[in-house]
Amino acid sequence: MEGASSSSSGGGAFQVQQQKDYSGEGPAGEIPLWKIVVVSAIACGVQFGWALQLSLLTPYVQLLGIPHKFSSLIWLCGPISGLIVQPLVGYYSDNCTSRFGRRRPFIASGAILVIFAVILIGFAADIGHSTGDPLGKESKPRAIVMFIVGFWILDVANNMLQGPCRALLADLSCGDGGKTRLANALFSFFMAVGNIGGYAAGAQPTLYKSFPFTHTDACDVYCANLKSCFIISAILLLVITTAAVTCVGEIPYTKKKMEGGGVPFFGELFGAFKNLPRPMLILLLVTALNWIAWFPFLLYDTDWMAREVYGGEVNDSGLYDKGVRAGALGLMLQSIVLGFMSIGVELLARQLGDVKTLWGGVNFILAIGLALTVAVTKTATHSRRFDAQGHTLMPNSNVKAFALAIFCILGIPLAVTFSIPFALACIYSSDAGSGQAGLSLGVLNLAIVVPQMFVSFLSGPWDALFGGGNLPAFIVGAISAALSGILAITLLPKPQSDKLAIP
Repeated sequence: MEGASSSSSGGGAFQVQQQKDYSGEGPAGEIPLWKIVVVSAIACGVQFGWALQLSLLTPYVQLLGIPHKFSSLIWLCGPISGLIVQPLVGYYSDNCTSRFGRRRPFIASGAILVIFAVILIGFAADIGHSTGDPLGKESKPRAIVMFIVGFWILDVANNMLQGPCRALLADLSCGDGGKTRLANALFSFFMAVGNIGGYAAGAQPTLYKSFPFTHTDACDVYCANLKSCFIISAILLLVITTAAVTCVGEIPYTKKKMEGGGVPFFGELFGAFKNLPRPMLILLLVTALNWIAWFPFLLYDTDWMAREVYGGEVNDSGLYDKGVRAGALGLMLQSIVLGFMSIGVELLARQLGDVKTLWGGVNFILAIGLALTVAVTKTATHSRRFDAQGHTLMPNSNVKAFALAIFCILGIPLAVTFSIPFALACIYSSDAGSGQAGLSLGVLNLAIVVPQMFVSFLSGPWDALFGGGNLPAFIVGAISAALSGILAITLLPKPQSDKLAIP
C-alpha cells in the first residue's frame, strides 16, 4: 500500500503504475547494498517498540487502573491509524517535493514522534502523580490520559514511519526484481531481530537497575522496567534512523500541481471495491477471518500467561509480573520460530505446489494452537499450588513448558500470515491485468484493520460475559482460524502465475 502512485490517465480504479528512481543513485545495479541494509534496519527499531507494546502494555494499563474488559479498546488506535494514516502518508510521500527527498522527511518526522510517544508512555505514571494522581492501587486518571495520548501518537507515528520506509526501499531497488526481493527479505529479517530484542528486554526483571532514575514513588519495579525498555527503544530507533536519513540520499521530486482538492488515493482505494475480481473478494474474506483469529492472542497473550497460567492478579505480590515476563519470553521464542519459518515459506509453497493449501494448513495449526490454550489453562488451574498463607505459587514446569510450546507453534502460521496474503494480492492483481499491486494491498489492508477493530470492541464484553478471562476471545479465534483454513482450501482460486513474490 505504501508508495503507490497512480497514473493520471483513464482506466478506472486499477491503473498501471510506473516505478521511478528518486534515490539519486541511477540504475538499480549501481546502488550499494549497504544502503538497502541501513534503511531496512529501521524495521528493527520500530519492531523493538512494537514488541514492547504487545508484551507489556496490556498489563500496564491495568496497573494504571483501566479494567481488563476496557483495555482492548485502547488498541483500536492501531487499526484506525492503519486504516487512515498509512494510506494518507503513503500518498503524500509519493508526491512530496521537499529538497530532502520524498521519503526522508516522513521517516525523520515519524521517528521523532515515536520517540516522543514512548517517553510519554513510560513516564505516564510519574506525570500523573506530579499532577495529582494518588499513590497505591487506586485508579490514576491523569496517568491514564497521558498513556492513551502517548499510545495513540505512537501508533500514528509507527504508520508514518513504516510506510515511507518501505517506499524508500522500493525506490532504492529501482524496479529491479532481485533487489526488491532482497530489500523485503532484509526488512523482514530486521523485524524478527527487533521482535527478539523487544521481547527479550521485556522478559528481564531487573533491567531498571541500568536506569536507576526510572524507579520512583509513582513507578514500581514493573513500571520502571517498562520505562527502561522504552528508553532503550528510543535510543535504538534514534541511532538507526539518523544513520539511514543521513547516509542514504534522495533526488528531490518535482511534479505537476495536484489536480482537484481531494485525496485521489482514497477515491481509488474505495472505488476499487466496485470492480474487485472474485479471487480478491475471497482473499479478503479469508484474510478477515484470519485476523479475527490472530488479534485476540496478539492482544492478550502475556495477560493470559500471567492470569490463566500463573494464576496472578494485577497488583498482587509479584506473581502476575512473573507471568508477564514468562509471556514475553514466549513471544521471543515465537519470533525465533517466525524468523526461521519466514525463510522457508517460499520453499514450502513450491514443495506443496499450491499456495492456498499451505495457507489453509497453517490456519488449522493456528486453530489448534488457540484451542490448546484452553487445555493449558485447565491443567494450570487443576494443578495450582498454594503456600501456608494461601498465596498462589508458581505453576509447575510442565505447565510452563506447555504454554511456551504454544507460543512457539504459533510462530509457524504467523510467518505465513505475514507473507502469503500480501503475495496473493499482488499475484491476483497481476493475473487480472491491473498492474497495480499497491492499490490491491490497500484494499487488503482493510480486511486486516476492520477485524482488529471488531475484536477490540467485542473481546472485552466477551471476556466479561464469561467471567473476565481471556479464553472466550481465544475460542472465537480458534473457530475463526478453522473457518479461514476451510475457505482457503475450498474457495480460494489457485493463482495463474507461478511466481510467488513473498514480501
